[in-house]
Amino acid sequence: MQTTNPYHFVANCISGKWKMTLLHHIHHYGKIRFNETKKTLHVSEKVLSQQLKELVSDGLVERIQYNTIPLKVEYILTPLGEDLIPALDILYVWSIRRMAELDMEIDPDALKVHTEKKYEDQLLNIINEYTSRQKQSDD
Repeated sequence: MQTTNPYHFVANCISGKWKMTLLHHIHHYGKIRFNETKKTLHVSEKVLSQQLKELVSDGLVERIQYNTIPLKVEYILTPLGEDLIPALDILYVWSIRRMAELDMEIDPDALKVHTEKKYEDQLLNIINEYTSRQKQSDD
């Protein structure tokens, strides 16, 4: 029997440029629809389709198809996907802190979507500094 490293397993489940973002979007909005998400994230149809299929295959997301015309499909988190959200939150906070330390530009959309108090409590000083820099560059 072949063994699998747990870190490699989870990395495989969430690796891919858009998987963590998709998981957070579904968590934040409760559900997502394909075309709306494609427009919001500016991701290609091929990549979005592949990433969603992999998330469904890994049991993190459920695809719900409604038999309507036109066809309506929504994606929701499964209980396994919901269980992963606290870990993604930790990775998000760590990333923002590290990016600030490295003086890296942070995608402003990343700060707009993560508005819950749990993020504000941990990142308020970084968010304020970033917002202040954005305002200065706009002037």
